[in-house]
Amino acid sequence: MTTSRCRDLSVREVLNRVQDVERVVVVGAGLAGLRTVTALREQGYSGELILVGAERHPPYDRPPLSKAILLGTADDSALPLDPASLKVDLRLGTRATGLRDGVVETDDGDLAYDGLVIATGSEPIRLPGEGAHYLRTRDDAFALRSVLRPGATVVIVGAGWIGAEVATAAARHGARVTVVEQAATPVAHALPSEVGQRLAPWYAEAGIDLLCGQRVGVVRPDGVELAGGTTLRADVVVVGVGVRPATGWLDGSGLEVDRGVLVGADLRTSLPGVLAVGDAAARWSPRYSTRIRGEHWDDALRAPVVAAANALGGAETYDPVPYVWSEQFGHMVQYAGIPAAGGNLVWRGDPDTDSGWAAFWLAPDGRILSLLVVDQPRDFVQGRRLAEAGTPVDPELLRDPAISVKASVAGSAR
Repeated sequence: MTTSRCRDLSVREVLNRVQDVERVVVVGAGLAGLRTVTALREQGYSGELILVGAERHPPYDRPPLSKAILLGTADDSALPLDPASLKVDLRLGTRATGLRDGVVETDDGDLAYDGLVIATGSEPIRLPGEGAHYLRTRDDAFALRSVLRPGATVVIVGAGWIGAEVATAAARHGARVTVVEQAATPVAHALPSEVGQRLAPWYAEAGIDLLCGQRVGVVRPDGVELAGGTTLRADVVVVGVGVRPATGWLDGSGLEVDRGVLVGADLRTSLPGVLAVGDAAARWSPRYSTRIRGEHWDDALRAPVVAAANALGGAETYDPVPYVWSEQFGHMVQYAGIPAAGGNLVWRGDPDTDSGWAAFWLAPDGRILSLLVVDQPRDFVQGRRLAEAGTPVDPELLRDPAISVKASVAGSAR
């Protein structure tokens, strides 16, 4: 199996690779963009480096927005950045507007480049209507937190990862919360109903009404109208029904885009010298023989190391098992793999009686295709490693919580 890798480079190799790259532009100043410029410097690039960000805030971490910041336990999620030490020209409040041969067009003028890394992330999918809150930026998080108060009536559209985290925060602020989900069970985009239904009781336990199988037609500042005609009144409406890659600025560029910038396992695009990472990329995965949109923190953290190496002429590949975690209703939920990976479902522990449990999907040969783990971080770490390595496991050993996940390897001694 291939995975992310980036070997140490000799001084001669670095010099040979970078001699034709005098200016690298990175568009997108989130985690993926910052990790890209940092990796470029760490890998020996000494040329001109420009980091362009549409927001006026310096780079910050997004996971705390729906967790600590929304809960009120933190007010900042800034990422460490010293432009002077990195020798990076940081251009905040600058929006990319187009791309033509060797030039990034922005609302503050054109930027020529020898190498370009696209890290513009994603933007929330919006529903018809006005007045709803969407959670994507730092400003979004603080605006939403300001209206979560005791007694407020809050309707949240979407019971995915973000919807559950917003519901958790709203309930802890003392709001009366209703979550509306179009699918029959929570997290339906990633989990089959037989597993997703195990998350549904958490809502009631937190005092939250969960309405599944209900589609929202229109959102309004004072509530939502369901497709069937029912109106749910609310002081606050939050929509969390997914995101789409922020690639509109690439229209007409000649770049291949289809629900993300199309890249290979090397993260290179269809245009010479242009790579893409993070939410904006739709990468080909040899591991799964399909195209994957990461859309999560782990992808923004790890992919830029490979992109930086290849921007300097390398031939590295990035093909990990995708990973996401969510903190909701007092539970730590960790998931690795891709939705609808299929395979044989193996339960580890009993969701009805055990405080921690897991679901594994196995290929016919015993390889772990994907896994969902609740409140058992050690099981997740071990399971994820086996999934990355493509190591077959014994289903009977795996389903026994008394046996460690790593000890469930097929043919291993108990």
